[in-house]
Amino acid sequence: MTASTPLNFRKIAALVAAAGTLFWLYTFHYIANVPPGDGSGFQWLAVFPLGMVFGALFLPAWVLVAIGRLPRFTTAVGICGLIAFAIIWAQLLNEFPKS
Repeated sequence: MTASTPLNFRKIAALVAAAGTLFWLYTFHYIANVPPGDGSGFQWLAVFPLGMVFGALFLPAWVLVAIGRLPRFTTAVGICGLIAFAIIWAQLLNEFPKS
């Protein structure tokens, strides 16, 4: 029997933070390609709640990953951020005009 290697929570936290960051960047692309509804541009207001989640959860996660502190907490914060993104994005998809 070989001893199992412990989970490297710092790497997991970095992967979760990277996934959240990439999704946040993808939302700009998606919002830019939403069919124009009434031409008011209000679809860009969706950037604010997504940006708040990114700033409140993923930026601190990146800082904690960079300094190597609290890796398990950082992983939990990143997972909470992904859950928040999923909830907000599901609501936003219902609000965007369909083509």
